[in-house]
Amino acid sequence: MRILVLGAGALGGYYGARLLEAGADVTFLVRPKRREVLQANGIVVKSASGDILSNVKTVLAEDVDPRYDLVLLTCKAYDLNAAIVSIAPAVAENSVILPLLNGLATYDALDRHFGRHRVLGGIAYIATKLLPNGDIAHLSPFDKLIIGTRDPVQADAARKIFECFSRTAGDRTLSQRIEAQLWEKWVMVCAGAAATCLMRSTIGQIMHTAKGEHLIRALISECQQVALRSGFALEDAAVRSLEGSLLDPDSTWAASMMRDIDVGARQIEADAIAGDMIQRAKQHSIDTPYLDVAYSHLQAYGLQRTAS
Repeated sequence: MRILVLGAGALGGYYGARLLEAGADVTFLVRPKRREVLQANGIVVKSASGDILSNVKTVLAEDVDPRYDLVLLTCKAYDLNAAIVSIAPAVAENSVILPLLNGLATYDALDRHFGRHRVLGGIAYIATKLLPNGDIAHLSPFDKLIIGTRDPVQADAARKIFECFSRTAGDRTLSQRIEAQLWEKWVMVCAGAAATCLMRSTIGQIMHTAKGEHLIRALISECQQVALRSGFALEDAAVRSLEGSLLDPDSTWAASMMRDIDVGARQIEADAIAGDMIQRAKQHSIDTPYLDVAYSHLQAYGLQRTAS
């Protein structure tokens, strides 16, 4: 299987390196400066699951051709339009795309451009970071990757892709309910990001405030209602897992978007994570007062960064 990974950043670089380690045929689609670093140093991963140092194949956007069976897409939501343009020449008749992206609007965009039959469902529960020297840091031992079909014609491709990933370190699952799990992930990310970005604190810190638990429960409830009215009621096990993570008074977790804000990132995924949830709530006449406040807060940050 020939695999093209868009970029070699924190997430795409990590999973691309793991696939290389497992013997897969991987090429990274990168910009010229990243290519220079990779050619000089190889791809470097620092991880409790095993460090990686490997030479890599790279390609620039102008040289991409449709030779790939799988395109692994791990960009930020605000870069999706540019990413679609970059990967389009790589997508052949039998190619499939595996997005590891936040929210569901990203899937809508990919479906419109490439067709739903080419877009698998993918979920990654992992924390990685691209270091200033170009190395990739796996920030905790946890690494759970879920792959599933969104169209029956993808079954064979999904199985082959899962087999590739199953040879890598980490928890790997081939799911029969990926659509529901995409909603479960979005509810968790949206509620968690809204709380931690609004409060500029970890979950544990928020839980130790006077109304912190009330805030988090309200955000979970609003997002959960949107999922329910969209046809995806969260299973009891998913709710227990979500609440276990977002209501843990000892948790040091905060959304990656909060970390982006802390370092003054010029762009954040506010629209894809919170804004789109609010839009879907409006379609079902669901009030989201807590999420509205959090989203306004994120929009204000974006305006500040634009003006600076």
